[in-house]
Amino acid sequence: MRHSERQIGMSAVGVLVVSLWLLCTPASSAQELPQGSIRTYTPQRISLIVGKSLVIDTSVAVKRVSLAAPDIAETVVISPRQVYLTGKAVGTTNLTLWGADDRVFTIFDVTVSPDISQLKEKLQEILPGENIRVNATHDSIALSGEVSSTANLSQALVVSEAFAPKKVINLAQVAGVQQVMLEVRVAEMSRSLARRLGVNFTYATSNGTFGVSLLNNLTAVVKPSEATIVPTINPAVAPFGQALSSAINALFRIKQGNATWTGFIDALKEDGLVKILAEPTLVAVSGQEARFLAGGEFPIPVPQAYNVITIAYKTFGVGLTFAPTVLSSNKISMQVTPEVSQLDFSTAVFIQGFAVPGLTTRRASTVIELADGQSFAIAGLLQENVREVIDKFPVLGDIPILGALFRSSSFQKNDSELIIIVTPHLVKPLDMTKQMLPTDQYIEPNDFEWYLLGNLEGSGPERTPRREHGQSKNSPLVLPKKQGGLDGEFGHIAP
Repeated sequence: MRHSERQIGMSAVGVLVVSLWLLCTPASSAQELPQGSIRTYTPQRISLIVGKSLVIDTSVAVKRVSLAAPDIAETVVISPRQVYLTGKAVGTTNLTLWGADDRVFTIFDVTVSPDISQLKEKLQEILPGENIRVNATHDSIALSGEVSSTANLSQALVVSEAFAPKKVINLAQVAGVQQVMLEVRVAEMSRSLARRLGVNFTYATSNGTFGVSLLNNLTAVVKPSEATIVPTINPAVAPFGQALSSAINALFRIKQGNATWTGFIDALKEDGLVKILAEPTLVAVSGQEARFLAGGEFPIPVPQAYNVITIAYKTFGVGLTFAPTVLSSNKISMQVTPEVSQLDFSTAVFIQGFAVPGLTTRRASTVIELADGQSFAIAGLLQENVREVIDKFPVLGDIPILGALFRSSSFQKNDSELIIIVTPHLVKPLDMTKQMLPTDQYIEPNDFEWYLLGNLEGSGPERTPRREHGQSKNSPLVLPKKQGGLDGEFGHIAP
């Protein structure tokens, strides 16, 4: 019984506590706010310029003024119905006005913009004739329109930075063609002249005595065992044989009694001529880099650890790299690097049995400014190398006339003339129907032309005047496209 009475007593205390809490709690906290208890205002917009001010006239007396960002604007109450507002810095803020009854009667959204009127005057003064539009966007200045050259656009940006540092938005475009085609001509003429004269001789008798002159290594003495595998003269002569150099191109022999004199002559006069003409052409957009290579790659073995050999490849051929910048409608600045290289096996090296050739390279790299269609020789070379070598025996080689038998002489002369000319053009794309390709000149021969005439190309149809497909009967007759040749516009048209 006592336990039940205790539970009934605890329940009564809980009911009493809940009842007291409900009586003390305000009714407003348990219910939603009544409709219309929150009043909002639609702000009006005011635009200001930094350093400029305006006066706001109110319909009621102003008791209190509040500015959200005092660092952007400043207010002064002139009279109960007038407020003086001044823009201090670029940005946005709110202006709130209270009336005499301490109630808000108006709110303003204030936007302070940079002073672009002075900027417009300066741009018109410095760059007259340019179509540059200046607009204030939030806390920045936006430039739009078209500029005649990249240089003028750079000047406009510099002037604008003075009015709004690091807050200039460039939306302007450079008018005119912005694609550049570069024609490069690499022309080289190389001439070589070589004169060489060398004499070796041997003396042999029937009883086996033997003598040899080894001047300039035209001949060499070998062992009898080697005389069967090396080209020799008189291999039976004991105890020596004689090997000949591949440079020997004449010999003479004098026999008197049982003695024989044999002379070996290396006489050479050689003229060489090398002509190199490369004309790479490349198109790129202003400000972008373009590369061109017509050649190939040759492998180079690279020894690694543990007798492992890897292969690296090096390019050669006709290459061109250039980055143009269109400064104006008639001026182009560009960085150009043309290159012409050839494999040179005369300077080859051998790496574990592999012959790695050298490269003969002509390369230039420079930055120039040219007008459209102008040409400039960016590199030139005139080189002349003369080499004279005389090997002779002391005293004997100085004897007049007969001394030629005891000396070897060589004369080498190399002349090289190189010039690299570049020509930029401002170009536009060409309609494919007007473009001529190198393959347009090829016509497959028929059986008669191939088997009986032996022609590698066919003659094709005759060029008779006709109308193009789709033209009306009143259209004039035109000649069809000429077969062959690269005359005319190729891949571009002039602006």
